[in-house]
Amino acid sequence: MATYRGSCHCGAVRYEATGELVGLVVCNCSICTRTGYIHWTVPPADFRLLTGWSAIETYEFGTRTAKHHFCRTCGISAFRVSRSHPDDVTVNVRCLDGVDLASLELEPFDGVHWEAQIARLRC
Repeated sequence: MATYRGSCHCGAVRYEATGELVGLVVCNCSICTRTGYIHWTVPPADFRLLTGWSAIETYEFGTRTAKHHFCRTCGISAFRVSRSHPDDVTVNVRCLDGVDLASLELEPFDGVHWEAQIARLRC
């Protein structure tokens, strides 16, 4: 297992996440498409916020299950709580230091049809 460091663009939000970069997901829902999010879901015990929550704002919509955290200075969403994994932390792989995105295996997720996609995955 490796520990990765990540941050928003301006560095006001910094964190560490520990694990293997597997199970990475690219979702086509409206917010993930617009933010370019690559999801890496880790248990809370494997995530450590290195800066305080004072630099972070949270956006919720729809079911309000997902917590879209973003830097209040630069607007980058470096991590969040996703609707599909509300007990875990979802790290934006694009915000991790030193990761070669071209070398990663990414799985598509049909977030446009969220309920049907989740039902298919749970079967």
